[in-house]
Amino acid sequence: MMTMRSCSFRSVMRCYWLMCFLLVSWVPVLGAGSDPPPARDATAYPAVDLHTKEQVAIAAEPFDTAEKCKIFQVDYLKYRFLPIRIIVTNTGDHPISLRDARIFFISSTGDRVPAADPVDVERRVKPKDSRGRDIPVGPIKVHTKGSASDEKIEADFDHFEYAALAVEPHTTRAGFLFYDMQGLGDTPLHGGKLVLRELRDAGGNELFFFEIPFDRYLEASR
Repeated sequence: MMTMRSCSFRSVMRCYWLMCFLLVSWVPVLGAGSDPPPARDATAYPAVDLHTKEQVAIAAEPFDTAEKCKIFQVDYLKYRFLPIRIIVTNTGDHPISLRDARIFFISSTGDRVPAADPVDVERRVKPKDSRGRDIPVGPIKVHTKGSASDEKIEADFDHFEYAALAVEPHTTRAGFLFYDMQGLGDTPLHGGKLVLRELRDAGGNELFFFEIPFDRYLEASR
């Protein structure tokens, strides 16, 4: 005959396994939709700058449609941030360093836009949270510091942001940078370009700057 203790134990275990199942089922919802296609050699992309002598090619692929941006947890296009995939291919025999690299989006009118940080996106997505608030303490008000931290944005940047400080010989590295397109019109890619400076070879010598025009991407997308 089953005792009260054994019935209670089995009930607890059923609840435990049910909670585990629900937790495992819930976790994928928090993740990004999917990963982008594997990066090809940079020369396979329409918007690319190839330095034959230095044996380095760098391509830029804007993720400028809702379909392409399904891999992210946040609708960056809605908030006027453009994800751009950077693909760096080193066909030489020595590594190149991107530790000091400066990568800017340059608009057709010469606006120079640096890559955004998560907090730049968070301030636009959650503007009220970023301003802080006044809390009355007796006759005075204490202003609390705003916090616009968004787990989905942080997760996207952790997972997708370009992070390679070096590209090894005969290797391709890829990742995303996010650029603020607010105030650049409805078609910021037209006449725009990506400019990369201060890339260095194994000896610490600066490579000639890379300039990637987005009109090539737009022409290939027609």
